[in-house]
This record gives sequence, structure tokens and C-alpha cells, in this order.
Amino acid sequence: MKVQSVLILVAIAFLIVVGLMFGLPTYSVWQQEMAGKARLAEATQSRQILIEQARAEKEAAVLQAEAIKIMGEAAQKYPEYRKQEFIGAFGEALKAGTISQIIYVPTEANIPILEAGRTTPVN
Repeated sequence: MKVQSVLILVAIAFLIVVGLMFGLPTYSVWQQEMAGKARLAEATQSRQILIEQARAEKEAAVLQAEAIKIMGEAAQKYPEYRKQEFIGAFGEALKAGTISQIIYVPTEANIPILEAGRTTPVN
């Protein structure tokens, strides 16, 4: 009985060793194949992300160009548009506190009067 159990244990150990001899190389190949598939999937996903970002940037650039075109046409058709834009930006700068000092320059027909401080003596 003891001899039979020892023979069975030796046979089981032999089968395990033979199984590992064939199973480990197969498992190693399978593991490398799965790692390769994972790297390929990651590279494909990264590529798709870059493509979508490029499409979004292109679409944003096209929309920005259209907006600039519309603003340019409005500025040509309506000269007061630029003045209103300036006044709006000036008001926002005042609210934000980025303007610390305002200097008034007297103008006549939108041309600065450079000689405003000089007076001629009146006789």
C-alpha cells in the first residue's frame, strides 16, 4: 500500500513537471500576446484622442475665423461699432480695476489739441 501511494505521488509529480514544461512556454507566449494587444489598444486610443483634439481645434479655428470675418464686416458697415467696442472694453477695464489713471486729452474732430495749454495774451 505504501509503495503504491509513493508511485502515485511520483507519477503525479512527473505529470506536473511535464505539464509545466509544456504549459509555461505556452503561457509566456499567451501573456506576451495579451501585453501586445494591450499596447496596441492603448496606442490606438491615444491616436483617436489626438485625432479628435485636432478636429476640435480645426472646428474652433474655422468658427473663430468666421467670427473675425463678421466683426470685420460690421466694423466696415458701421464705423461707430469700433467706438462702441472701445467703450465696452474701457468700461470692463475700469470695473476690473486695471486702469489706475485716466488722462483727458482735448480733441477737435478727433484730433488732439496739442496747444491747449498755451494762450496768447489778449490786449
